Amino acid sequence: MDRTERLLDLVALFLDADAPVSWADIRGAFPEDYGVGPSEANERKFERDKAELLELGLPLSFVPPGDDLPSGYVVDREAYALPEAGLKPDELAVLYAAGSAALASGAFPGAQDLAHALRQRGFLAGPNQPDPRVRLELGGLAQGHELPQRLEQLWAAVSTRKKVELEYHSPHTRQTTRRTVDPYGLALRRGVWNLVGHCHLRQGIRTFHVHRVRALSVNAAKPKSPDFEVPAAFRLDDYVATWPWQHRFHPPVEVTLTLSGALAPLADSLFPKGCAQGTGPTRALTVPATDLDALLAYVLSLGPQAKVTGPDDALQRLRAMATKVHQAHQGAARG
Repeated sequence: MDRTERLLDLVALFLDADAPVSWADIRGAFPEDYGVGPSEANERKFERDKAELLELGLPLSFVPPGDDLPSGYVVDREAYALPEAGLKPDELAVLYAAGSAALASGAFPGAQDLAHALRQRGFLAGPNQPDPRVRLELGGLAQGHELPQRLEQLWAAVSTRKKVELEYHSPHTRQTTRRTVDPYGLALRRGVWNLVGHCHLRQGIRTFHVHRVRALSVNAAKPKSPDFEVPAAFRLDDYVATWPWQHRFHPPVEVTLTLSGALAPLADSLFPKGCAQGTGPTRALTVPATDLDALLAYVLSLGPQAKVTGPDDALQRLRAMATKVHQAHQGAARG
């Protein structure tokens, strides 16, 4: 039996038991793992597995025989169980659907842990599970046949803080470089998985598209000891852009906008990173952009109730962009 599977089965054995689990019970449940060969070797093997379970946080202890119970191993259920999440059935159904969709994508880090959580959620929910009124489509996921394996390797490296060696292909230079990276985190944005970490080659934090990784290996030396510490101030959101104008192509520009009419009360949701002022029918905003053209294109898409008021360079580029759109539509109308 695979060691990971054996550890999971041991946890299930201890949690399902109504009385302390003796060494004889354990050998009987795992005859191929602890019942073959010298008893001393089997006991040492179990001690290694038990140490691993304790390190993973399972509150396992040995109790001596009592008046009514035999000696054996027990799990402190109060220390092991998490408090109830307090979610309603419909909310649990949506959570279950989201997790199922993530698994169905075929490329999700920690897939085994997620599958285990979904099985547990389905078991605890009982037979009457409401159907979630949601639709999730993860199509367009940028991936190759090696992406799931890459994500699992990176998930393990991020969790244990082990550095990775990767060969990374750049579409801009059309070259593949070898990098040593301290992986800080993973983020999925618009179908693209991103690895963020400290690149030893560039001597700074960089973002890598996982599907562009051509080869990957995790440092196997001292597997129980981390290779690095993640800076306390590190945040994934600072390096994986949520909006197109947050791509760090150029130095940041402070763009001022006004939203009026039906758009005014939506200022915070339309520009969550912007600084909005006022609560009336017109709201002024200041939005930092490192990709000015992307921001201007977004403002144009909002219609006449969204206007750019500065700086002058942004106004000029917006007029040029609007003129091209107008000319294109005129051509289409004549056609």
